[in-house]
Amino acid sequence: MIVPSAPLTSAIVAFAVRKGPLPASARHIMKLSLLDWCAVARAGVDEPVAQIVRSLVAEEGGRAEATVVGLAEKVPARAAALANGAASHALDYDDTHFAHIGHPSVGIIPAALAMAEKIGASGEAFLDAALIGVEASCRIGTWLGRGHYQHGFHQTATAGAFGAAGAAGRLLGLDEAQMAQAIGIVATRASGLKSQFGTMGKPYHAGMAASNGVEAALLAKAGFVSRPDGLECEQGFGPTHAGENADLAPILAGLGETFWFESVQHKFHACCHGTHAGIESLNALRIARGLVPNQITGVTVTTHPRWLKVCNLEKPATGLEAKFSFRLTAAMALASYDTGALSTYTDALCAEPLLVALRDRVRVETDTALADTAARVSVTLRNNETLSGEFDLDRPMPPAAREAKIRAKAASLLGSKPAEAFWGVVDALDRRPVTDLSRHLVG
Repeated sequence: MIVPSAPLTSAIVAFAVRKGPLPASARHIMKLSLLDWCAVARAGVDEPVAQIVRSLVAEEGGRAEATVVGLAEKVPARAAALANGAASHALDYDDTHFAHIGHPSVGIIPAALAMAEKIGASGEAFLDAALIGVEASCRIGTWLGRGHYQHGFHQTATAGAFGAAGAAGRLLGLDEAQMAQAIGIVATRASGLKSQFGTMGKPYHAGMAASNGVEAALLAKAGFVSRPDGLECEQGFGPTHAGENADLAPILAGLGETFWFESVQHKFHACCHGTHAGIESLNALRIARGLVPNQITGVTVTTHPRWLKVCNLEKPATGLEAKFSFRLTAAMALASYDTGALSTYTDALCAEPLLVALRDRVRVETDTALADTAARVSVTLRNNETLSGEFDLDRPMPPAAREAKIRAKAASLLGSKPAEAFWGVVDALDRRPVTDLSRHLVG
Protein backbone atom coordinates (compact mmCIF):
# COMPACT_ATOMS: atom_id res chain seq x y z
CA MET A 1 0.00 0.00 0.00
CA ILE A 2 1.03 3.64 -0.41
CA VAL A 3 1.79 5.16 2.95
CA PRO A 4 -0.01 8.41 3.94
CA SER A 5 3.30 10.20 4.59
CA ALA A 6 4.21 10.06 0.90
CA PRO A 7 1.87 12.57 -0.77
CA LEU A 8 4.16 13.16 -3.76
CA THR A 9 4.49 9.46 -4.50
CA SER A 10 0.74 8.97 -4.01
CA ALA A 11 -0.07 11.75 -6.47
CA ILE A 12 2.44 10.57 -9.09
CA VAL A 13 1.21 6.99 -8.78
CA ALA A 14 -2.44 8.00 -9.21
CA PHE A 15 -1.48 10.10 -12.23
CA ALA A 16 0.55 7.29 -13.81
CA VAL A 17 -2.17 4.64 -13.60
CA ARG A 18 -5.18 6.81 -14.37
CA LYS A 19 -7.02 6.18 -17.63
CA GLY A 20 -8.74 8.62 -19.92
CA PRO A 21 -7.87 10.99 -22.77
CA LEU A 22 -4.88 13.30 -22.51
CA PRO A 23 -4.91 16.92 -23.74
CA ALA A 24 -4.47 17.27 -27.49
CA SER A 25 -1.96 20.09 -27.10
CA ALA A 26 0.25 17.98 -24.84
CA ARG A 27 0.01 15.01 -27.18
CA HIS A 28 1.12 17.20 -30.09
CA ILE A 29 4.20 18.37 -28.18
CA MET A 30 4.89 14.73 -27.30
CA LYS A 31 4.80 13.83 -31.00
CA LEU A 32 7.18 16.68 -31.83
CA SER A 33 9.54 15.53 -29.08
CA LEU A 34 9.28 11.98 -30.37
CA LEU A 35 10.27 13.12 -33.87
CA ASP A 36 13.12 15.12 -32.34
CA TRP A 37 14.17 12.06 -30.32
CA CYS A 38 14.11 9.82 -33.39
CA ALA A 39 16.28 12.29 -35.30
CA VAL A 40 18.93 12.70 -32.60
CA ALA A 41 18.96 8.97 -31.84
CA ARG A 42 19.52 8.05 -35.48
CA ALA A 43 22.08 10.82 -35.93
CA GLY A 44 23.90 9.76 -32.76
CA VAL A 45 24.08 6.09 -33.59
CA ASP A 46 27.74 6.20 -34.67
CA GLU A 47 28.98 8.24 -31.72
CA PRO A 48 31.52 6.30 -29.63
CA VAL A 49 29.30 6.07 -26.55
CA ALA A 50 26.42 4.72 -28.66
CA GLN A 51 28.67 2.15 -30.34
CA ILE A 52 30.17 0.96 -27.05
CA VAL A 53 26.85 0.53 -25.25
CA ARG A 54 25.21 -1.03 -28.33
CA SER A 55 28.08 -3.52 -28.62
CA LEU A 56 27.72 -4.39 -24.95
CA VAL A 57 24.03 -5.23 -25.18
CA ALA A 58 24.51 -7.06 -28.50
CA GLU A 59 27.27 -9.23 -27.03
CA GLU A 60 25.17 -10.03 -23.97
CA GLY A 61 22.24 -11.06 -26.14
CA GLY A 62 19.12 -12.47 -24.54
CA ARG A 63 15.44 -12.61 -25.37
CA ALA A 64 14.54 -10.66 -28.53
CA GLU A 65 12.08 -8.13 -27.10
CA ALA A 66 12.91 -4.62 -28.25
CA THR A 67 14.70 -2.64 -30.94
CA VAL A 68 18.06 -0.92 -30.55
CA VAL A 69 18.69 1.99 -32.89
CA GLY A 70 21.18 0.83 -35.50
CA LEU A 71 21.12 -2.84 -34.51
CA ALA A 72 19.42 -5.50 -36.63
CA GLU A 73 18.85 -7.92 -33.75
CA LYS A 74 16.41 -7.25 -30.92
CA VAL A 75 17.55 -7.48 -27.30
CA PRO A 76 15.85 -7.59 -23.89
CA ALA A 77 13.77 -4.50 -23.13
CA ARG A 78 16.01 -3.29 -20.30
CA ALA A 79 19.09 -3.51 -22.56
CA ALA A 80 17.34 -1.72 -25.43
CA ALA A 81 16.34 1.11 -23.10
CA LEU A 82 19.95 1.48 -21.97
CA ALA A 83 21.39 1.57 -25.48
CA ASN A 84 18.73 3.85 -26.96
CA GLY A 85 18.93 6.30 -24.09
CA ALA A 86 22.69 6.62 -24.48
CA ALA A 87 22.48 6.98 -28.27
CA SER A 88 19.79 9.65 -28.17
CA HIS A 89 21.72 11.83 -25.72
CA ALA A 90 25.10 11.21 -27.37
CA LEU A 91 24.95 14.44 -29.38
CA ASP A 92 23.46 16.50 -26.51
CA TYR A 93 21.00 17.80 -29.10
CA ASP A 94 17.76 16.64 -27.45
CA ASP A 95 15.04 18.55 -25.62
CA THR A 96 15.43 20.25 -22.22
CA HIS A 97 12.96 21.27 -19.54
CA PHE A 98 14.25 24.13 -17.44
CA ALA A 99 11.91 23.62 -14.46
CA HIS A 100 12.88 19.94 -14.40
CA ILE A 101 16.52 20.96 -15.06
CA GLY A 102 17.14 18.04 -17.34
CA HIS A 103 16.47 16.27 -20.62
CA PRO A 104 13.16 14.43 -20.24
CA SER A 105 12.65 12.66 -23.57
CA VAL A 106 15.95 10.75 -23.70
CA GLY A 107 15.25 9.06 -20.38
CA ILE A 108 11.58 8.28 -20.84
CA ILE A 109 10.99 7.56 -24.55
CA PRO A 110 13.52 4.68 -24.66
CA ALA A 111 11.90 3.08 -21.61
CA ALA A 112 8.39 3.45 -23.01
CA LEU A 113 9.42 2.20 -26.45
CA ALA A 114 11.23 -0.85 -25.09
CA MET A 115 8.31 -1.82 -22.86
CA ALA A 116 5.75 -1.16 -25.61
CA GLU A 117 7.63 -3.50 -27.94
CA LYS A 118 8.06 -6.12 -25.24
CA ILE A 119 4.32 -6.35 -24.56
CA GLY A 120 3.08 -5.54 -28.09
CA ALA A 121 1.38 -2.27 -27.12
CA SER A 122 -0.33 0.04 -29.59
CA GLY A 123 1.21 3.27 -30.77
CA GLU A 124 -1.47 5.17 -28.85
CA ALA A 125 -0.63 3.39 -25.59
CA PHE A 126 3.06 4.09 -26.14
CA LEU A 127 2.44 7.81 -26.73
CA ASP A 128 0.25 8.07 -23.62
CA ALA A 129 2.83 6.30 -21.47
CA ALA A 130 5.66 8.48 -22.77
CA LEU A 131 3.66 11.64 -22.07
CA ILE A 132 2.76 10.48 -18.56
CA GLY A 133 6.41 9.61 -17.93
CA VAL A 134 7.89 12.90 -19.09
CA GLU A 135 5.32 14.84 -17.06
CA ALA A 136 6.07 12.83 -13.92
CA SER A 137 9.77 13.42 -14.51
CA CYS A 138 9.21 17.18 -14.83
CA ARG A 139 7.20 17.35 -11.59
CA ILE A 140 9.65 15.22 -9.60
CA GLY A 141 12.64 17.09 -11.04
CA THR A 142 11.10 20.39 -9.97
CA TRP A 143 10.43 19.00 -6.50
CA LEU A 144 14.07 17.93 -6.19
CA GLY A 145 14.91 21.46 -7.25
CA ARG A 146 18.01 23.55 -7.74
CA GLY A 147 19.64 22.23 -4.60
CA HIS A 148 19.75 18.72 -6.02
CA TYR A 149 21.21 19.94 -9.31
CA GLN A 150 23.69 22.40 -7.79
CA HIS A 151 24.90 19.71 -5.40
CA GLY A 152 26.07 17.72 -8.42
CA PHE A 153 23.22 15.43 -9.40
CA HIS A 154 21.95 15.22 -12.99
CA GLN A 155 18.14 15.27 -13.14
CA THR A 156 18.16 13.58 -16.56
CA ALA A 157 19.34 10.46 -14.75
CA THR A 158 17.64 10.91 -11.38
CA ALA A 159 14.19 12.43 -11.97
CA GLY A 160 14.29 10.77 -15.37
CA ALA A 161 14.44 7.31 -13.82
CA PHE A 162 11.23 7.94 -11.87
CA GLY A 163 9.48 9.11 -15.03
CA ALA A 164 10.77 6.08 -16.92
CA ALA A 165 9.37 3.79 -14.24
CA GLY A 166 6.01 5.53 -14.51
CA ALA A 167 5.94 5.12 -18.28
CA ALA A 168 7.06 1.48 -18.25
CA GLY A 169 4.76 0.63 -15.35
CA ARG A 170 1.76 2.17 -17.07
CA LEU A 171 2.35 0.01 -20.13
CA LEU A 172 2.70 -3.07 -17.93
CA GLY A 173 -0.66 -2.28 -16.34
CA LEU A 174 0.67 -1.86 -12.80
CA ASP A 175 -1.96 -1.02 -10.19
CA GLU A 176 -1.38 1.75 -7.65
CA ALA A 177 0.33 -0.49 -5.10
CA GLN A 178 2.67 -1.96 -7.71
CA MET A 179 3.43 1.46 -9.19
CA ALA A 180 4.37 2.73 -5.73
CA GLN A 181 6.75 -0.21 -5.41
CA ALA A 182 8.31 0.70 -8.79
CA ILE A 183 8.87 4.27 -7.57
CA GLY A 184 10.39 2.89 -4.37
CA ILE A 185 12.72 0.61 -6.32
CA VAL A 186 13.91 3.53 -8.44
CA ALA A 187 14.52 5.52 -5.27
CA THR A 188 17.33 3.15 -4.37
CA ARG A 189 18.52 2.74 -7.98
CA ALA A 190 18.64 6.20 -9.55
CA SER A 191 21.99 7.98 -9.88
CA GLY A 192 23.91 10.33 -12.14
CA LEU A 193 26.55 12.99 -11.48
CA LYS A 194 27.19 16.31 -13.21
CA SER A 195 30.92 15.68 -12.85
CA GLN A 196 30.50 13.44 -15.89
CA PHE A 197 29.56 16.37 -18.14
CA GLY A 198 31.88 16.54 -21.13
CA THR A 199 32.45 12.77 -21.09
CA MET A 200 30.57 9.68 -22.26
CA GLY A 201 29.11 9.52 -18.75
CA LYS A 202 26.58 12.25 -19.52
CA PRO A 203 24.76 10.50 -22.40
CA TYR A 204 25.06 7.26 -20.48
CA HIS A 205 22.89 8.90 -17.79
CA ALA A 206 19.91 8.90 -20.15
CA GLY A 207 20.35 5.18 -20.78
CA MET A 208 20.67 4.58 -17.06
CA ALA A 209 17.38 6.36 -16.39
CA ALA A 210 15.53 4.41 -19.08
CA SER A 211 17.00 1.07 -18.06
CA ASN A 212 16.35 1.68 -14.35
CA GLY A 213 12.74 2.53 -15.11
CA VAL A 214 12.16 -0.66 -17.10
CA GLU A 215 13.87 -2.77 -14.45
CA ALA A 216 11.87 -1.23 -11.60
CA ALA A 217 8.55 -1.71 -13.39
CA LEU A 218 9.30 -5.34 -14.21
CA LEU A 219 10.38 -6.10 -10.64
CA ALA A 220 7.27 -4.43 -9.23
CA LYS A 221 5.07 -6.44 -11.57
CA ALA A 222 6.78 -9.62 -10.33
CA GLY A 223 6.00 -8.81 -6.68
CA PHE A 224 9.26 -7.18 -5.59
CA VAL A 225 8.77 -5.30 -2.31
CA SER A 226 10.52 -2.01 -1.65
CA ARG A 227 9.81 1.12 0.40
CA PRO A 228 6.79 2.58 -1.39
CA ASP A 229 7.65 5.97 0.11
CA GLY A 230 11.33 5.69 -0.83
CA LEU A 231 11.22 8.89 -2.86
CA GLU A 232 10.43 11.14 0.08
CA CYS A 233 10.72 9.24 3.40
CA GLU A 234 13.41 9.88 6.01
CA GLN A 235 16.68 8.78 4.41
CA GLY A 236 14.77 8.45 1.14
CA PHE A 237 15.95 9.69 -2.23
CA GLY A 238 15.02 13.35 -1.88
CA PRO A 239 16.45 13.89 1.62
CA THR A 240 19.69 12.04 0.87
CA HIS A 241 20.26 13.59 -2.56
CA ALA A 242 20.08 17.27 -1.61
CA GLY A 243 16.45 17.56 -2.66
CA GLU A 244 14.87 20.86 -1.76
CA ASN A 245 11.63 19.06 -0.86
CA ALA A 246 9.69 21.98 -2.28
CA ASP A 247 6.17 22.89 -1.21
CA LEU A 248 4.00 20.25 -2.86
CA ALA A 249 1.02 22.51 -3.53
CA PRO A 250 2.51 24.14 -6.66
CA ILE A 251 4.27 20.92 -7.69
CA LEU A 252 1.02 18.97 -7.77
CA ALA A 253 -1.26 21.78 -8.95
CA GLY A 254 -3.17 20.72 -12.05
CA LEU A 255 -1.44 17.33 -12.28
CA GLY A 256 -3.34 15.41 -14.92
CA GLU A 257 -5.08 18.51 -16.25
CA THR A 258 -2.19 20.76 -17.25
CA PHE A 259 1.09 19.41 -18.60
CA TRP A 260 4.31 21.21 -17.70
CA PHE A 261 5.97 19.22 -20.46
CA GLU A 262 4.30 21.51 -22.97
CA SER A 263 6.92 24.14 -22.06
CA VAL A 264 9.79 21.81 -23.02
CA GLN A 265 12.54 23.51 -25.00
CA HIS A 266 13.79 21.90 -28.19
CA LYS A 267 17.36 22.51 -29.23
CA PHE A 268 18.10 24.28 -32.47
CA HIS A 269 21.82 24.67 -31.78
CA ALA A 270 23.95 21.54 -31.36
CA CYS A 271 25.48 22.59 -28.04
CA CYS A 272 24.59 22.95 -24.36
CA HIS A 273 21.18 24.55 -23.91
CA GLY A 274 22.67 27.07 -21.51
CA THR A 275 24.45 28.75 -24.41
CA HIS A 276 21.40 29.05 -26.67
CA ALA A 277 19.90 32.32 -25.44
CA GLY A 278 23.26 34.03 -25.90
CA ILE A 279 23.64 32.57 -29.39
CA GLU A 280 20.16 33.77 -30.35
CA SER A 281 20.90 37.28 -29.06
CA LEU A 282 24.23 37.52 -30.89
CA ASN A 283 22.81 36.08 -34.11
CA ALA A 284 20.11 38.74 -34.06
CA LEU A 285 22.68 41.52 -33.63
CA ARG A 286 24.97 40.10 -36.31
CA ILE A 287 22.16 39.82 -38.84
CA ALA A 288 20.60 43.19 -38.02
CA ARG A 289 23.91 45.08 -38.33
CA GLY A 290 25.79 42.87 -40.77
CA LEU A 291 28.60 42.38 -38.24
CA VAL A 292 31.91 40.72 -39.12
CA PRO A 293 34.60 39.64 -36.63
CA ASN A 294 37.15 42.37 -37.43
CA GLN A 295 34.63 45.04 -36.38
CA ILE A 296 34.36 43.62 -32.87
CA THR A 297 36.62 44.61 -29.99
CA GLY A 298 34.69 43.18 -27.07
CA VAL A 299 31.73 40.97 -26.24
CA THR A 300 29.91 40.42 -22.95
CA VAL A 301 27.52 37.54 -22.38
CA THR A 302 25.49 37.78 -19.18
CA THR A 303 23.76 34.68 -17.87
CA HIS A 304 22.45 33.27 -14.61
CA PRO A 305 25.37 32.19 -12.38
CA ARG A 306 24.18 28.61 -12.11
CA TRP A 307 25.25 28.04 -15.72
CA LEU A 308 28.91 28.67 -14.86
CA LYS A 309 29.38 25.09 -13.64
CA VAL A 310 27.74 23.70 -16.75
CA CYS A 311 28.91 25.45 -19.90
CA ASN A 312 31.68 27.90 -19.11
CA LEU A 313 34.76 26.13 -20.45
CA GLU A 314 37.00 29.08 -21.26
CA LYS A 315 39.38 27.46 -23.73
CA PRO A 316 37.82 24.30 -25.13
CA ALA A 317 40.20 22.01 -26.99
CA THR A 318 37.80 19.45 -28.47
CA GLY A 319 34.57 19.54 -30.43
CA LEU A 320 32.72 18.12 -27.43
CA GLU A 321 34.17 20.73 -25.08
CA ALA A 322 33.19 23.45 -27.58
CA LYS A 323 29.55 22.63 -26.92
CA PHE A 324 30.02 23.64 -23.29
CA SER A 325 31.73 27.00 -23.84
CA PHE A 326 29.94 30.35 -23.63
CA ARG A 327 32.98 32.10 -25.06
CA LEU A 328 33.51 29.87 -28.08
CA THR A 329 29.83 29.53 -29.00
CA ALA A 330 29.49 33.32 -28.78
CA ALA A 331 32.45 33.69 -31.15
CA MET A 332 30.92 31.09 -33.48
CA ALA A 333 27.65 33.01 -33.63
CA LEU A 334 29.40 36.30 -34.41
CA ALA A 335 31.61 34.64 -37.02
CA SER A 336 28.55 33.17 -38.81
CA TYR A 337 29.30 29.52 -38.03
CA ASP A 338 26.33 27.17 -38.30
CA THR A 339 25.79 26.34 -34.63
CA GLY A 340 22.93 24.00 -35.56
CA ALA A 341 25.13 21.68 -37.63
CA LEU A 342 26.76 18.74 -35.88
CA SER A 343 29.69 18.89 -38.28
CA THR A 344 30.64 22.35 -37.03
CA TYR A 345 31.88 21.10 -33.65
CA THR A 346 35.32 19.66 -34.31
CA ASP A 347 38.67 19.66 -32.55
CA ALA A 348 40.07 21.75 -35.40
CA LEU A 349 37.40 24.39 -34.83
CA CYS A 350 38.76 25.07 -31.36
CA ALA A 351 42.16 26.01 -32.79
CA GLU A 352 41.10 28.21 -35.70
CA PRO A 353 43.05 31.49 -35.26
CA LEU A 354 40.21 33.87 -36.19
CA LEU A 355 37.77 32.08 -33.90
CA VAL A 356 40.25 31.86 -31.01
CA ALA A 357 41.00 35.57 -31.30
CA LEU A 358 37.29 36.40 -31.20
CA ARG A 359 36.72 33.96 -28.35
CA ASP A 360 39.33 35.78 -26.29
CA ARG A 361 37.38 39.02 -26.65
CA VAL A 362 34.34 37.45 -24.96
CA ARG A 363 33.72 38.04 -21.27
CA VAL A 364 31.10 36.07 -19.31
CA GLU A 365 29.22 37.83 -16.52
CA THR A 366 26.34 36.77 -14.30
CA ASP A 367 23.10 38.25 -13.05
CA THR A 368 20.86 36.41 -10.60
CA ALA A 369 17.87 38.41 -11.88
CA LEU A 370 18.05 36.62 -15.24
CA ALA A 371 15.99 33.50 -15.80
CA ASP A 372 17.77 30.24 -16.63
CA THR A 373 16.34 30.54 -20.11
CA ALA A 374 17.58 34.09 -20.77
CA ALA A 375 20.79 35.88 -21.66
CA ARG A 376 21.85 39.49 -22.19
CA VAL A 377 24.65 40.43 -24.56
CA SER A 378 26.62 43.50 -25.56
CA VAL A 379 29.04 43.92 -28.45
CA THR A 380 31.58 46.75 -28.62
CA LEU A 381 32.74 47.84 -32.08
CA ARG A 382 35.97 49.49 -33.23
CA ASN A 383 34.15 52.81 -33.59
CA ASN A 384 33.32 52.55 -29.84
CA GLU A 385 29.65 51.90 -30.54
CA THR A 386 28.06 49.36 -28.19
CA LEU A 387 25.21 47.15 -29.32
CA SER A 388 23.03 45.24 -26.88
CA GLY A 389 20.39 42.55 -26.99
CA GLU A 390 18.52 40.03 -24.87
CA PHE A 391 16.74 36.77 -25.57
CA ASP A 392 14.63 34.40 -23.49
CA LEU A 393 14.14 30.84 -24.73
CA ASP A 394 10.90 30.75 -22.77
CA ARG A 395 9.37 33.22 -25.19
CA PRO A 396 6.20 31.51 -26.51
CA MET A 397 6.59 29.85 -29.89
CA PRO A 398 3.45 29.14 -31.94
CA PRO A 399 2.88 25.37 -32.34
CA ALA A 400 3.10 25.58 -36.13
CA ALA A 401 6.44 27.40 -35.93
CA ARG A 402 7.80 24.84 -33.47
CA GLU A 403 6.70 21.98 -35.69
CA ALA A 404 8.34 23.57 -38.72
CA LYS A 405 11.64 24.09 -36.87
CA ILE A 406 11.71 20.54 -35.49
CA ARG A 407 10.91 19.03 -38.88
CA ALA A 408 13.63 21.17 -40.45
CA LYS A 409 16.07 20.03 -37.77
CA ALA A 410 15.17 16.39 -38.42
CA ALA A 411 15.75 16.94 -42.13
CA SER A 412 19.17 18.43 -41.46
CA LEU A 413 20.12 15.42 -39.32
CA LEU A 414 18.59 12.62 -41.38
CA GLY A 415 17.94 14.01 -44.85
CA SER A 416 14.62 15.30 -46.15
CA LYS A 417 13.05 12.01 -47.24
CA PRO A 418 13.90 9.99 -44.09
CA ALA A 419 12.75 12.88 -41.89
CA GLU A 420 9.42 13.09 -43.69
CA ALA A 421 9.04 9.32 -43.39
CA PHE A 422 9.64 9.51 -39.65
CA TRP A 423 7.12 12.32 -39.26
CA GLY A 424 4.56 10.36 -41.24
CA VAL A 425 4.88 7.46 -38.80
CA VAL A 426 4.99 9.62 -35.66
CA ASP A 427 2.05 11.81 -36.64
CA ALA A 428 -0.14 8.76 -37.30
CA LEU A 429 1.13 6.65 -34.39
CA ASP A 430 -2.20 6.92 -32.56
CA ARG A 431 -3.59 4.64 -35.26
CA ARG A 432 -0.58 2.43 -35.93
CA PRO A 433 1.36 -0.27 -34.06
CA VAL A 434 4.50 0.85 -32.27
CA THR A 435 6.49 -1.59 -34.43
CA ASP A 436 6.03 0.79 -37.38
CA LEU A 437 8.23 3.26 -35.50
CA SER A 438 10.81 0.72 -34.37
CA ARG A 439 11.32 -0.51 -37.94
CA HIS A 440 12.31 3.00 -39.00
CA LEU A 441 14.71 3.31 -36.07
CA VAL A 442 16.73 0.26 -37.07
CA GLY A 443 17.70 1.98 -40.32
